[in-house]
Amino acid sequence: MHVDAMAVAQPLAKIGDVARQTQAAGFSGLLFTETGRTAYLNAAVASQAAPGLELSTGIAVAFPRSPFVTAATAWELQEATDGKFRLGLGTQVRRHVERRYGVDFERPGPRLRDYVLAVKACFTAFRSGTLDHHGEFYELDFITPQWNPGPIDAPDPKVDIAAVNPWMLRMAGEVADGVHAHPLAEPSYLARHVKPNIAAGAAKSGRTASDIAVIVPAMTIVGDSDEERQHERELVRASLSFYGSTPNYAFIWDEAGFEGTTARIREKQKAGDFTGMAAQISDEHIAAFATESTWDGLADALIDKYAGMATRIVLYNALGDPARFERYGEVAQRISARQTG
Repeated sequence: MHVDAMAVAQPLAKIGDVARQTQAAGFSGLLFTETGRTAYLNAAVASQAAPGLELSTGIAVAFPRSPFVTAATAWELQEATDGKFRLGLGTQVRRHVERRYGVDFERPGPRLRDYVLAVKACFTAFRSGTLDHHGEFYELDFITPQWNPGPIDAPDPKVDIAAVNPWMLRMAGEVADGVHAHPLAEPSYLARHVKPNIAAGAAKSGRTASDIAVIVPAMTIVGDSDEERQHERELVRASLSFYGSTPNYAFIWDEAGFEGTTARIREKQKAGDFTGMAAQISDEHIAAFATESTWDGLADALIDKYAGMATRIVLYNALGDPARFERYGEVAQRISARQTG
């Protein structure tokens, strides 16, 4: 089980230091989320600042970029990292895709399936010179030497997708190389939905579940006193209320024994009551969906929770205070050493 740090894409002038600090702290890699800034450019700067660090997008929004553009970008990053880049893709939600990016969102699951296959067809074309993908949404069959980046001395980039519902998880198992689980992905959800659906999808393409990486963001609350942990506890409470407001994720709360959580959060959200949204997340919610521990106990707590479930865990809130970041790095090293041993 590898341990990465999660970073929101930042101004490019800052990323070199972030990457070097992440590598020095002992993390396996650095995962870039995409919001107002692009994950790809952050990964490019990080690849030059910290050679050898594993980098991934988690996730980059797929549909606003053509599959060829995404594939070419991933290809260059794979070359720049000597084969240590993972391409993480996701759909985003309809409002963002249609009204912010101005592109189609109809049937996002099948569209993303075709997108992944088209990206992989582009990887093949970069080596062979022949582009041949004919899907439901994307038709790609033309490439010339001038527009071909050519072979690289590294394997094709792994392509991971964000998936929550059973259909998307099965699709990931069939055509992708990994799954980015949601921050609400507590162990019972991973056991009930993620693992069996990935296995079912993998079987359709002649693979096994072990061929598919499971990448899980882990929210942590850590400190050697309750006072030290209190600040992180409230940050996690706010994060859980934000993610828990999405109707498509309501079933995760319900199945974990917190029926109606999304409806209560959305009632406060519609009233513009963000404090009230966070107040819907009880300490019991936090105990189920986050990991709280002392510093000495955190490595064992994360191993106990995610061993056998996650291929990689991504420490959701490790970046921030430099002193705490170094301690999170020590935890990451202990986990990697324990799992390797």
